[in-house]
Amino acid sequence: MLVSLSSLSLLTLFFIMLIASGLSGLLYLHPRVPLSFVRLHIGIVTLPPLVSLLAFANTTINGINDHIGPWHLDSLAWLMAFFVLSIGLIIQRFSVRFLMGDRSYRKYFLFFTFTTCVASVAWLSSDLRLIVTFWGATLIGLTFLIKINNQWKVASEAAKVTGRLLAVSWLSLLIAVIWLFQVTGQWQLSLALTNENLAQIQGWESTGINLLIVLAVIIPAAQFPFQRWLIESVVAPTPVSAIMHAGLVNVGGIMLTRFSPLFNGDIASIALLILSSISVLIGSGISLVQVDYKRQLVGSTIGQMGFMLIQCALGAYIAAIIHLILHGLFKATLFLQAGSAVRRFEASNRVNENLSYLWILAGRALGLIVGVAFWLMAPGEGYQLISAIILGWSLSLSWTQLIAFGEGKIGRIAGLFILGSVAGVYFIISHLFYNWLDTIFYESAQPPMSIVLIVVSLLVFGSAIGPWVARNRSSISFTVLYLWLLKLGEAKPRAVDPHPNYFIQNLEQGGNK
Repeated sequence: MLVSLSSLSLLTLFFIMLIASGLSGLLYLHPRVPLSFVRLHIGIVTLPPLVSLLAFANTTINGINDHIGPWHLDSLAWLMAFFVLSIGLIIQRFSVRFLMGDRSYRKYFLFFTFTTCVASVAWLSSDLRLIVTFWGATLIGLTFLIKINNQWKVASEAAKVTGRLLAVSWLSLLIAVIWLFQVTGQWQLSLALTNENLAQIQGWESTGINLLIVLAVIIPAAQFPFQRWLIESVVAPTPVSAIMHAGLVNVGGIMLTRFSPLFNGDIASIALLILSSISVLIGSGISLVQVDYKRQLVGSTIGQMGFMLIQCALGAYIAAIIHLILHGLFKATLFLQAGSAVRRFEASNRVNENLSYLWILAGRALGLIVGVAFWLMAPGEGYQLISAIILGWSLSLSWTQLIAFGEGKIGRIAGLFILGSVAGVYFIISHLFYNWLDTIFYESAQPPMSIVLIVVSLLVFGSAIGPWVARNRSSISFTVLYLWLLKLGEAKPRAVDPHPNYFIQNLEQGGNK
Protein backbone atom coordinates (compact mmCIF):
# COMPACT_ATOMS: atom_id res chain seq x y z
CA MET A 1 0.00 0.00 0.00
CA LEU A 2 1.48 3.32 -1.09
CA VAL A 3 1.78 5.83 1.71
CA SER A 4 -0.52 8.79 1.06
CA LEU A 5 1.52 11.84 0.20
CA SER A 6 0.45 15.45 0.31
CA SER A 7 -0.76 16.72 -3.07
CA LEU A 8 0.81 20.08 -2.33
CA SER A 9 4.22 18.55 -1.61
CA LEU A 10 4.10 16.49 -4.81
CA LEU A 11 3.02 19.52 -6.83
CA THR A 12 5.83 21.61 -5.34
CA LEU A 13 8.39 18.91 -6.05
CA PHE A 14 7.05 18.55 -9.59
CA PHE A 15 7.47 22.26 -10.36
CA ILE A 16 10.97 22.29 -8.85
CA MET A 17 11.94 19.45 -11.19
CA LEU A 18 10.38 21.25 -14.18
CA ILE A 19 12.30 24.43 -13.38
CA ALA A 20 15.51 22.44 -13.01
CA SER A 21 14.91 20.86 -16.43
CA GLY A 22 14.33 24.26 -18.03
CA LEU A 23 17.46 25.75 -16.43
CA SER A 24 19.46 22.76 -17.62
CA GLY A 25 18.28 23.37 -21.18
CA LEU A 26 19.18 27.06 -20.95
CA LEU A 27 22.60 26.27 -19.54
CA TYR A 28 23.28 23.90 -22.42
CA LEU A 29 22.89 26.79 -24.87
CA HIS A 30 26.10 28.35 -23.61
CA PRO A 31 28.92 27.50 -26.07
CA ARG A 32 31.42 26.92 -23.24
CA VAL A 33 29.32 24.12 -21.81
CA PRO A 34 30.71 20.88 -23.27
CA LEU A 35 28.50 18.77 -25.55
CA SER A 36 28.85 15.90 -23.08
CA PHE A 37 26.67 17.91 -20.66
CA VAL A 38 23.71 16.56 -22.60
CA ARG A 39 24.02 13.32 -20.60
CA LEU A 40 23.52 15.22 -17.36
CA HIS A 41 20.65 17.15 -18.96
CA ILE A 42 18.90 13.88 -19.83
CA GLY A 43 19.31 12.78 -16.21
CA ILE A 44 17.68 15.98 -14.96
CA VAL A 45 14.84 15.67 -17.50
CA THR A 46 14.15 12.19 -16.11
CA LEU A 47 13.04 13.61 -12.75
CA PRO A 48 9.72 15.35 -13.66
CA PRO A 49 8.10 12.23 -15.20
CA LEU A 50 9.19 10.20 -12.17
CA VAL A 51 7.51 12.69 -9.84
CA SER A 52 4.36 12.74 -11.99
CA LEU A 53 4.27 8.94 -11.94
CA LEU A 54 4.54 8.96 -8.16
CA ALA A 55 1.76 11.56 -7.97
CA PHE A 56 -0.43 9.53 -10.34
CA ALA A 57 0.02 6.39 -8.26
CA ASN A 58 -0.69 8.33 -5.07
CA THR A 59 -3.82 9.84 -6.61
CA THR A 60 -5.30 6.64 -7.99
CA ILE A 61 -4.51 4.35 -5.05
CA ASN A 62 -5.68 6.79 -2.38
CA GLY A 63 -8.60 8.20 -4.39
CA ILE A 64 -7.35 11.79 -4.25
CA ASN A 65 -9.02 14.47 -6.37
CA ASP A 66 -7.65 17.77 -5.09
CA HIS A 67 -7.93 21.38 -6.20
CA ILE A 68 -5.03 23.48 -4.96
CA GLY A 69 -5.35 27.05 -6.11
CA PRO A 70 -5.45 27.04 -9.93
CA TRP A 71 -4.35 23.39 -10.16
CA HIS A 72 -6.58 20.37 -10.66
CA LEU A 73 -4.70 17.35 -9.34
CA ASP A 74 -6.81 14.37 -10.36
CA SER A 75 -5.65 11.12 -11.94
CA LEU A 76 -6.22 12.37 -15.49
CA ALA A 77 -4.03 15.46 -14.94
CA TRP A 78 -1.13 13.46 -13.54
CA LEU A 79 -1.52 10.75 -16.18
CA MET A 80 -1.27 13.31 -18.97
CA ALA A 81 1.73 14.97 -17.31
CA PHE A 82 3.50 11.62 -17.04
CA PHE A 83 2.61 10.69 -20.64
CA VAL A 84 3.80 13.98 -22.17
CA LEU A 85 7.02 14.18 -20.17
CA SER A 86 7.87 10.49 -20.69
CA ILE A 87 7.62 10.74 -24.47
CA GLY A 88 9.65 13.94 -24.32
CA LEU A 89 12.33 12.16 -22.28
CA ILE A 90 12.49 9.21 -24.70
CA ILE A 91 12.78 11.49 -27.71
CA GLN A 92 15.49 13.63 -26.12
CA ARG A 93 17.45 10.50 -25.24
CA PHE A 94 17.08 9.33 -28.84
CA SER A 95 18.20 12.73 -30.15
CA VAL A 96 21.54 12.65 -28.33
CA ARG A 97 23.09 10.67 -31.18
CA PHE A 98 20.51 11.18 -33.91
CA LEU A 99 20.93 14.97 -34.03
CA MET A 100 24.67 15.01 -33.32
CA GLY A 101 26.36 17.37 -35.79
CA ASP A 102 23.29 19.52 -36.39
CA ARG A 103 24.12 23.22 -36.11
CA SER A 104 21.07 23.68 -33.85
CA TYR A 105 21.95 20.68 -31.68
CA ARG A 106 21.88 22.59 -28.40
CA LYS A 107 18.66 24.43 -29.22
CA TYR A 108 16.77 21.21 -29.88
CA PHE A 109 17.09 20.04 -26.30
CA LEU A 110 15.96 23.39 -24.93
CA PHE A 111 12.87 23.50 -27.15
CA PHE A 112 12.03 19.82 -26.56
CA THR A 113 12.19 20.44 -22.82
CA PHE A 114 10.23 23.69 -23.02
CA THR A 115 7.46 22.23 -25.20
CA THR A 116 6.83 19.15 -23.08
CA CYS A 117 7.07 21.03 -19.77
CA VAL A 118 4.49 23.68 -20.67
CA ALA A 119 2.22 21.05 -22.24
CA SER A 120 2.22 19.03 -19.02
CA VAL A 121 1.44 22.13 -16.94
CA ALA A 122 -1.46 23.03 -19.25
CA TRP A 123 -3.37 19.89 -18.27
CA LEU A 124 -2.59 20.25 -14.57
CA SER A 125 -4.28 23.65 -14.70
CA SER A 126 -7.83 24.23 -13.62
CA ASP A 127 -7.80 27.97 -14.32
CA LEU A 128 -8.97 28.72 -17.86
CA ARG A 129 -6.42 31.51 -18.20
CA LEU A 130 -3.57 29.16 -17.37
CA ILE A 131 -4.85 26.51 -19.77
CA VAL A 132 -4.92 29.02 -22.62
CA THR A 133 -1.52 30.49 -21.69
CA PHE A 134 0.36 27.21 -21.37
CA TRP A 135 -1.33 25.65 -24.39
CA GLY A 136 -0.34 28.71 -26.43
CA ALA A 137 3.24 28.32 -25.20
CA THR A 138 3.13 24.66 -26.29
CA LEU A 139 2.08 25.65 -29.81
CA ILE A 140 4.84 28.25 -29.94
CA GLY A 141 7.38 25.64 -28.88
CA LEU A 142 6.21 23.25 -31.59
CA THR A 143 6.41 25.97 -34.25
CA PHE A 144 9.97 26.86 -33.22
CA LEU A 145 10.97 23.20 -33.33
CA ILE A 146 9.77 22.98 -36.93
CA LYS A 147 11.64 26.14 -38.00
CA ILE A 148 14.72 25.69 -35.81
CA ASN A 149 16.84 25.31 -38.96
CA ASN A 150 15.61 28.70 -40.16
CA GLN A 151 18.30 28.96 -42.83
CA TRP A 152 16.47 26.22 -44.69
CA LYS A 153 13.69 27.94 -46.64
CA VAL A 154 11.54 24.82 -46.79
CA ALA A 155 11.48 24.50 -43.00
CA SER A 156 10.71 28.20 -42.63
CA GLU A 157 7.79 27.88 -45.04
CA ALA A 158 6.43 24.84 -43.17
CA ALA A 159 6.73 26.76 -39.90
CA LYS A 160 4.81 29.70 -41.35
CA VAL A 161 1.93 27.46 -42.40
CA THR A 162 1.98 25.70 -39.04
CA GLY A 163 2.15 28.95 -37.10
CA ARG A 164 -0.79 30.51 -38.92
CA LEU A 165 -3.10 27.56 -38.48
CA LEU A 166 -2.10 26.93 -34.87
CA ALA A 167 -2.64 30.64 -34.15
CA VAL A 168 -6.21 30.28 -35.44
CA SER A 169 -6.64 27.27 -33.16
CA TRP A 170 -5.32 29.16 -30.13
CA LEU A 171 -7.43 32.25 -30.83
CA SER A 172 -10.49 30.03 -31.14
CA LEU A 173 -9.80 28.54 -27.71
CA LEU A 174 -9.12 32.00 -26.26
CA ILE A 175 -12.46 33.36 -27.51
CA ALA A 176 -14.28 30.27 -26.23
CA VAL A 177 -12.70 30.68 -22.77
CA ILE A 178 -13.52 34.40 -22.56
CA TRP A 179 -17.07 33.70 -23.73
CA LEU A 180 -17.46 30.97 -21.10
CA PHE A 181 -16.24 33.35 -18.41
CA GLN A 182 -18.66 36.05 -19.53
CA VAL A 183 -21.70 33.78 -19.12
CA THR A 184 -20.59 31.94 -15.95
CA GLY A 185 -18.42 34.50 -14.16
CA GLN A 186 -15.90 31.77 -13.30
CA TRP A 187 -12.30 31.28 -14.40
CA GLN A 188 -12.01 27.94 -12.61
CA LEU A 189 -12.99 25.24 -15.09
CA SER A 190 -14.58 22.98 -12.46
CA LEU A 191 -16.72 25.86 -11.18
CA ALA A 192 -17.67 27.12 -14.63
CA LEU A 193 -18.97 23.68 -15.62
CA THR A 194 -21.22 23.04 -12.64
CA ASN A 195 -24.87 22.28 -13.36
CA GLU A 196 -25.94 25.66 -11.98
CA ASN A 197 -23.59 27.60 -14.27
CA LEU A 198 -24.32 25.43 -17.28
CA ALA A 199 -28.03 26.19 -16.81
CA GLN A 200 -27.22 29.90 -17.27
CA ILE A 201 -25.81 29.33 -20.75
CA GLN A 202 -28.36 29.85 -23.49
CA GLY A 203 -28.61 27.37 -26.34
CA TRP A 204 -26.99 29.58 -28.98
CA GLU A 205 -24.19 30.53 -26.61
CA SER A 206 -23.47 26.88 -25.81
CA THR A 207 -23.38 26.08 -29.52
CA GLY A 208 -21.05 28.97 -30.23
CA ILE A 209 -18.61 28.04 -27.45
CA ASN A 210 -18.68 24.38 -28.51
CA LEU A 211 -17.98 25.22 -32.16
CA LEU A 212 -15.00 27.34 -31.12
CA ILE A 213 -13.63 24.48 -29.00
CA VAL A 214 -14.15 22.05 -31.88
CA LEU A 215 -12.20 24.38 -34.18
CA ALA A 216 -9.48 24.64 -31.53
CA VAL A 217 -8.96 20.85 -31.50
CA ILE A 218 -9.42 19.84 -35.13
CA ILE A 219 -6.61 22.13 -36.34
CA PRO A 220 -3.85 20.58 -34.16
CA ALA A 221 -5.30 17.16 -35.00
CA ALA A 222 -4.82 17.99 -38.73
CA GLN A 223 -8.42 17.17 -39.54
CA PHE A 224 -9.93 17.98 -42.92
CA PRO A 225 -9.65 20.69 -44.22
CA PHE A 226 -6.74 21.72 -41.94
CA GLN A 227 -4.40 18.81 -42.65
CA ARG A 228 -1.89 20.86 -44.66
CA TRP A 229 0.29 21.92 -41.70
CA LEU A 230 0.97 18.34 -40.60
CA ILE A 231 1.72 17.23 -44.16
CA GLU A 232 4.27 20.00 -44.62
CA SER A 233 5.80 19.43 -41.18
CA VAL A 234 7.52 16.26 -42.43
CA VAL A 235 10.47 18.44 -43.44
CA ALA A 236 11.26 18.76 -39.73
CA PRO A 237 13.73 16.28 -38.22
CA THR A 238 12.25 12.94 -37.25
CA PRO A 239 12.38 13.61 -33.46
CA VAL A 240 10.23 16.71 -34.03
CA SER A 241 7.64 14.62 -35.86
CA ALA A 242 7.71 12.19 -32.95
CA ILE A 243 7.27 14.86 -30.26
CA MET A 244 4.05 15.99 -31.96
CA HIS A 245 2.39 12.88 -30.55
CA ALA A 246 3.17 13.90 -26.95
CA GLY A 247 -0.23 15.49 -26.40
CA LEU A 248 0.05 17.97 -29.30
CA VAL A 249 -1.71 16.55 -32.37
CA ASN A 250 -3.71 14.34 -30.03
CA VAL A 251 -4.73 17.19 -27.73
CA GLY A 252 -8.37 16.77 -28.74
CA GLY A 253 -8.84 13.81 -26.43
CA ILE A 254 -7.84 15.63 -23.24
CA MET A 255 -9.29 19.04 -24.18
CA LEU A 256 -12.71 17.70 -25.16
CA THR A 257 -12.73 15.53 -22.03
CA ARG A 258 -12.12 18.55 -19.81
CA PHE A 259 -14.87 20.55 -21.56
CA SER A 260 -17.20 17.55 -21.93
CA PRO A 261 -20.07 18.92 -19.77
CA LEU A 262 -20.59 21.66 -22.36
CA PHE A 263 -21.36 19.23 -25.18
CA ASN A 264 -24.96 18.11 -25.43
CA GLY A 265 -25.17 16.49 -28.83
CA ASP A 266 -25.82 19.80 -30.61
CA ILE A 267 -24.59 20.97 -34.00
CA ALA A 268 -21.00 21.23 -32.70
CA SER A 269 -20.92 17.52 -31.86
CA ILE A 270 -22.48 16.70 -35.23
CA ALA A 271 -19.91 18.85 -37.08
CA LEU A 272 -17.09 17.19 -35.13
CA LEU A 273 -18.48 13.74 -35.94
CA ILE A 274 -18.80 14.41 -39.68
CA LEU A 275 -15.44 16.17 -40.14
CA SER A 276 -13.68 13.45 -38.16
CA SER A 277 -15.29 10.71 -40.24
CA ILE A 278 -14.20 12.38 -43.46
CA SER A 279 -10.69 12.72 -42.02
CA VAL A 280 -10.57 9.00 -41.18
CA LEU A 281 -11.17 8.14 -44.84
CA ILE A 282 -8.86 10.84 -46.22
CA GLY A 283 -6.05 10.01 -43.81
CA SER A 284 -6.29 6.31 -44.59
CA GLY A 285 -6.24 7.07 -48.31
CA ILE A 286 -3.20 9.34 -48.03
CA SER A 287 -1.27 6.67 -46.13
CA LEU A 288 -2.04 4.15 -48.90
CA VAL A 289 -0.98 6.24 -51.91
CA GLN A 290 2.14 7.89 -50.46
CA VAL A 291 5.53 6.23 -51.03
CA ASP A 292 7.38 8.44 -48.54
CA TYR A 293 7.40 6.66 -45.17
CA LYS A 294 6.94 9.80 -43.05
CA ARG A 295 4.01 10.92 -45.21
CA GLN A 296 2.46 7.50 -44.76
CA LEU A 297 2.72 7.97 -41.01
CA VAL A 298 1.24 11.47 -41.30
CA GLY A 299 -1.73 10.10 -43.24
CA SER A 300 -2.20 7.41 -40.63
CA THR A 301 -2.10 10.04 -37.88
CA ILE A 302 -4.83 12.08 -39.59
CA GLY A 303 -7.05 9.01 -39.75
CA GLN A 304 -6.32 7.92 -36.17
CA MET A 305 -6.95 11.38 -34.78
CA GLY A 306 -10.23 11.39 -36.69
CA PHE A 307 -11.28 8.21 -34.93
CA MET A 308 -10.25 9.63 -31.55
CA LEU A 309 -12.42 12.68 -32.13
CA ILE A 310 -15.31 10.41 -33.19
CA GLN A 311 -14.98 8.78 -29.79
CA CYS A 312 -15.20 12.19 -28.13
CA ALA A 313 -18.18 13.26 -30.24
CA LEU A 314 -20.03 10.13 -29.10
CA GLY A 315 -19.18 10.67 -25.43
CA ALA A 316 -16.63 7.83 -25.13
CA TYR A 317 -14.04 9.94 -23.33
CA ILE A 318 -12.21 7.14 -21.53
CA ALA A 319 -11.82 5.31 -24.84
CA ALA A 320 -10.47 8.54 -26.38
CA ILE A 321 -7.87 8.92 -23.61
CA ILE A 322 -6.78 5.29 -24.07
CA HIS A 323 -6.53 5.93 -27.82
CA LEU A 324 -4.57 9.15 -27.23
CA ILE A 325 -1.93 7.45 -25.09
CA LEU A 326 -1.55 4.16 -26.97
CA HIS A 327 -1.51 5.85 -30.38
CA GLY A 328 0.98 8.46 -29.14
CA LEU A 329 3.39 5.81 -27.92
CA PHE A 330 2.97 3.67 -31.02
CA LYS A 331 3.26 6.46 -33.59
CA ALA A 332 6.19 8.17 -31.85
CA THR A 333 8.00 4.82 -31.96
CA LEU A 334 7.31 4.46 -35.69
CA PHE A 335 8.69 7.94 -36.38
CA LEU A 336 11.84 7.26 -34.38
CA GLN A 337 12.52 4.12 -36.41
CA ALA A 338 11.70 5.84 -39.73
CA GLY A 339 15.36 5.71 -40.75
CA SER A 340 15.36 1.90 -40.71
CA ALA A 341 12.03 1.45 -42.44
CA VAL A 342 13.34 0.85 -45.96
CA ARG A 343 11.53 -2.20 -47.22
CA ARG A 344 13.36 -5.13 -48.69
CA PHE A 345 11.35 -6.55 -51.56
CA GLU A 346 12.12 -10.20 -51.48
CA ALA A 347 10.45 -12.99 -53.33
CA SER A 348 7.73 -14.50 -51.22
CA ASN A 349 7.59 -18.21 -50.65
CA ARG A 350 3.85 -18.08 -50.35
CA VAL A 351 1.88 -19.64 -53.14
CA ASN A 352 -1.82 -19.69 -53.82
CA GLU A 353 -2.19 -23.11 -52.26
CA ASN A 354 -1.42 -21.63 -48.86
CA LEU A 355 -4.38 -19.33 -49.14
CA SER A 356 -7.27 -21.13 -47.50
CA TYR A 357 -10.57 -19.55 -48.44
CA LEU A 358 -12.21 -21.61 -45.73
CA TRP A 359 -10.03 -19.90 -43.11
CA ILE A 360 -10.83 -16.48 -44.59
CA LEU A 361 -14.57 -17.18 -44.49
CA ALA A 362 -14.20 -18.41 -40.92
CA GLY A 363 -12.48 -15.15 -39.97
CA ARG A 364 -15.21 -13.05 -41.59
CA ALA A 365 -17.91 -15.04 -39.86
CA LEU A 366 -16.13 -14.69 -36.52
CA GLY A 367 -15.72 -10.95 -37.03
CA LEU A 368 -19.44 -10.63 -37.83
CA ILE A 369 -20.47 -12.63 -34.78
CA VAL A 370 -18.19 -10.74 -32.40
CA GLY A 371 -19.24 -7.38 -33.86
CA VAL A 372 -22.96 -8.12 -33.54
CA ALA A 373 -22.53 -9.50 -30.01
CA PHE A 374 -20.57 -6.40 -28.98
CA TRP A 375 -23.26 -4.11 -30.40
CA LEU A 376 -26.10 -6.01 -28.69
CA MET A 377 -24.47 -5.27 -25.32
CA ALA A 378 -25.69 -1.66 -25.70
CA PRO A 379 -27.67 -1.33 -28.97
CA GLY A 380 -28.87 2.19 -28.22
CA GLU A 381 -25.42 3.78 -28.09
CA GLY A 382 -23.90 5.25 -31.23
CA TYR A 383 -20.34 4.62 -30.11
CA GLN A 384 -21.17 0.98 -29.45
CA LEU A 385 -22.36 0.58 -33.05
CA ILE A 386 -19.22 2.15 -34.54
CA SER A 387 -17.01 0.17 -32.16
CA ALA A 388 -18.78 -3.05 -33.13
CA ILE A 389 -18.11 -2.43 -36.83
CA ILE A 390 -14.45 -1.54 -36.23
CA LEU A 391 -13.98 -4.49 -33.87
CA GLY A 392 -15.53 -6.96 -36.32
CA TRP A 393 -13.56 -5.57 -39.27
CA SER A 394 -10.28 -5.55 -37.31
CA LEU A 395 -10.80 -9.11 -36.12
CA SER A 396 -11.56 -10.31 -39.65
CA LEU A 397 -8.50 -8.54 -41.08
CA SER A 398 -6.19 -9.77 -38.31
CA TRP A 399 -7.50 -13.30 -38.70
CA THR A 400 -6.80 -13.21 -42.43
CA GLN A 401 -3.25 -11.85 -42.05
CA LEU A 402 -2.17 -13.92 -39.05
CA ILE A 403 -4.08 -17.17 -39.46
CA ALA A 404 -5.48 -17.59 -42.97
CA PHE A 405 -2.12 -16.61 -44.47
CA GLY A 406 -0.19 -18.56 -41.86
CA GLU A 407 2.57 -20.89 -43.00
CA GLY A 408 1.05 -24.29 -42.32
CA LYS A 409 -0.37 -25.53 -39.03
CA ILE A 410 2.43 -24.09 -36.91
CA GLY A 411 2.09 -20.67 -38.54
CA ARG A 412 -1.64 -20.59 -37.92
CA ILE A 413 -1.25 -21.67 -34.31
CA ALA A 414 1.34 -18.93 -33.82
CA GLY A 415 -0.98 -16.41 -35.46
CA LEU A 416 -3.84 -17.46 -33.23
CA PHE A 417 -1.61 -17.11 -30.17
CA ILE A 418 -0.47 -13.62 -31.23
CA LEU A 419 -4.04 -12.52 -31.95
CA GLY A 420 -5.26 -13.78 -28.59
CA SER A 421 -2.31 -12.25 -26.72
CA VAL A 422 -2.76 -8.82 -28.28
CA ALA A 423 -6.50 -8.87 -27.58
CA GLY A 424 -5.86 -9.93 -23.98
CA VAL A 425 -3.27 -7.22 -23.38
CA TYR A 426 -5.56 -4.56 -24.86
CA PHE A 427 -8.52 -5.57 -22.68
CA ILE A 428 -6.30 -5.59 -19.57
CA ILE A 429 -5.01 -2.10 -20.39
CA SER A 430 -8.55 -0.86 -21.07
CA HIS A 431 -9.77 -2.32 -17.78
CA LEU A 432 -6.97 -0.58 -15.88
CA PHE A 433 -7.66 2.77 -17.51
CA TYR A 434 -11.38 2.52 -16.80
CA ASN A 435 -10.61 1.80 -13.15
CA TRP A 436 -8.16 4.69 -12.91
CA LEU A 437 -10.29 7.29 -14.67
CA ASP A 438 -13.92 6.33 -14.11
CA THR A 439 -14.52 8.97 -11.41
CA ILE A 440 -13.53 12.06 -13.39
CA PHE A 441 -15.56 11.85 -16.57
CA TYR A 442 -18.87 13.43 -17.39
CA GLU A 443 -21.61 11.92 -19.45
CA SER A 444 -22.57 14.11 -22.40
CA ALA A 445 -25.49 13.66 -24.74
CA GLN A 446 -24.78 11.90 -28.01
CA PRO A 447 -25.73 13.20 -31.45
CA PRO A 448 -28.98 11.84 -32.91
CA MET A 449 -28.84 8.21 -33.98
CA SER A 450 -29.68 9.26 -37.54
CA ILE A 451 -26.39 11.19 -37.71
CA VAL A 452 -24.53 8.23 -36.25
CA LEU A 453 -26.04 5.97 -38.93
CA ILE A 454 -24.94 8.42 -41.63
CA VAL A 455 -21.39 8.35 -40.24
CA VAL A 456 -21.45 4.56 -40.06
CA SER A 457 -22.65 4.39 -43.67
CA LEU A 458 -19.88 6.79 -44.70
CA LEU A 459 -17.20 4.70 -43.00
CA VAL A 460 -18.55 1.41 -44.36
CA PHE A 461 -18.86 2.86 -47.88
CA GLY A 462 -15.34 4.28 -47.73
CA SER A 463 -13.85 1.00 -46.51
CA ALA A 464 -15.71 -0.89 -49.24
CA ILE A 465 -15.06 1.44 -52.17
CA GLY A 466 -11.30 1.45 -51.58
CA PRO A 467 -10.70 -2.27 -52.23
CA TRP A 468 -13.15 -2.20 -55.18
CA VAL A 469 -11.30 0.68 -56.85
CA ALA A 470 -7.95 -0.97 -56.11
CA ARG A 471 -9.04 -4.11 -57.96
CA ASN A 472 -9.89 -1.98 -61.01
CA ARG A 473 -6.68 -0.03 -61.41
CA SER A 474 -7.23 0.54 -65.09
CA SER A 475 -10.49 2.38 -64.45
CA ILE A 476 -10.97 6.12 -64.53
CA SER A 477 -12.32 5.99 -60.96
CA PHE A 478 -9.04 4.59 -59.68
CA THR A 479 -7.02 7.26 -61.50
CA VAL A 480 -9.18 10.12 -60.22
CA LEU A 481 -9.21 8.85 -56.63
CA TYR A 482 -5.49 8.08 -56.64
CA LEU A 483 -4.49 11.50 -58.00
CA TRP A 484 -6.85 13.31 -55.64
CA LEU A 485 -5.47 11.56 -52.57
CA LEU A 486 -1.93 12.07 -53.84
CA LYS A 487 -2.58 15.81 -54.18
CA LEU A 488 -4.06 16.00 -50.69
CA GLY A 489 -0.98 14.30 -49.26
CA GLU A 490 1.55 16.52 -51.03
CA ALA A 491 2.97 19.74 -49.65
CA LYS A 492 2.78 23.02 -51.51
CA PRO A 493 5.66 23.68 -53.97
CA ARG A 494 7.29 26.26 -51.68
CA ALA A 495 7.47 23.65 -48.90
CA VAL A 496 9.29 21.12 -51.08
CA ASP A 497 13.05 21.17 -51.33
CA PRO A 498 14.23 21.54 -54.97
CA HIS A 499 17.40 20.01 -56.33
CA PRO A 500 20.53 21.47 -54.71
CA ASN A 501 22.14 24.31 -56.60
CA TYR A 502 25.37 22.40 -57.13
CA PHE A 503 23.40 19.55 -58.70
CA ILE A 504 21.64 21.93 -61.10
CA GLN A 505 24.96 23.56 -61.99
CA ASN A 506 26.52 20.20 -62.75
CA LEU A 507 23.61 19.33 -65.03
CA GLU A 508 23.94 22.63 -66.85
CA GLN A 509 27.70 22.19 -67.28
CA GLY A 510 27.15 18.67 -68.56
CA GLY A 511 24.61 19.95 -71.05
CA ASN A 512 26.96 22.66 -72.30
CA LYS A 513 29.63 20.07 -72.95
